[in-house]
Amino acid sequence: MRDLLAATDLDALLVTDLRNIRYLTGFTGSNAALLVHAGGEEHTVFCTDGRYTTQAAAEVPDLPTRVQRASAHELATTAAAERARYARTGFESQHVSVEQAASLTDAAGDVELRRSPGLVERLRAVKDEVEIDALRRACGAADRAFADLIAAGGVCAGRTERAVARDLETRMLDHGSSGASFESIVAAGAHSAIPHHRPTDAVLEPGDLVKFDFGATVDGYHSDVTRMAVLGEPADWQREIHDLVHAAQAAGVRAAAAGARTADVDAAARRVIADAGRGAEFLHGLGHGVGLEVHEAPSLAATADGTLAAGMAVTVEPGVYLAGRGGVRIEDTLVVRESDPEILTLSTKELVVV
Repeated sequence: MRDLLAATDLDALLVTDLRNIRYLTGFTGSNAALLVHAGGEEHTVFCTDGRYTTQAAAEVPDLPTRVQRASAHELATTAAAERARYARTGFESQHVSVEQAASLTDAAGDVELRRSPGLVERLRAVKDEVEIDALRRACGAADRAFADLIAAGGVCAGRTERAVARDLETRMLDHGSSGASFESIVAAGAHSAIPHHRPTDAVLEPGDLVKFDFGATVDGYHSDVTRMAVLGEPADWQREIHDLVHAAQAAGVRAAAAGARTADVDAAARRVIADAGRGAEFLHGLGHGVGLEVHEAPSLAATADGTLAAGMAVTVEPGVYLAGRGGVRIEDTLVVRESDPEILTLSTKELVVV
């Protein structure tokens, strides 16, 4: 982080996003701010409130800590009081409101407070092996929960989407998740053609395609996986679009190599679907980064501008959606490596017949 500050001509960065604070310090509380100094830890200050005095001492033992409720405002005032040291201080403009930015500017006085979005996120995009291990465990919790759900007969006619989703989330907790990465999607029948359908009291019926999009959280890191099931013998059209999406997903995974342009990875999967005459039914980008947030950099999309690097964790999730009938999406979380990508979500990608 200090190298990045020097490269962007900043003396310091005021970090207010809690996920970025966790990434830089290990702090997991709900109120904090961090003033990172380019010169070193001696002038880097962590601030939280009295609820977290003990927690901060345990999680952030190596930084000077101040206890003050208005954490970000306190550190902006600190910068003002020591202007020579923090003369050019960046702040995470993408994470503060206009009102908050004005308040910070007032508190910083003569300090040049610069908008500096995305600096910590730039570092977070490439994971180290400790982070990848947490991602691997989060993916394992999701995989095992889905396998349990299927084995226990939890996907059957007569259950509601909402009941199945809650069942799946409970099973992820049983396998070590601290909570679902997001509201789990269980979308049956025509609902499976809605990319981000929210579970309802709709009842699963024989013949339904059922889309499961879910993830677990372990040590703050998220997994994201989508799998498909069908209640009874699949119809020809269901098998056809599942096989098509399966082939597109495999093409996207193969393309997710270190050095690949993110738009080209999207194109590799999208081309398979377009060549089958269903390009207009692939309604979203191919994937996204995943880590402390379930959606983070980089983006895999036709409009994306970037390059994959070894250590990046991304999803590959093409889909085909037939409005009013049903849809298929298949998604893995994987880690970009110097050779072949490491797929972290290991549940079968075959169409599960229940």
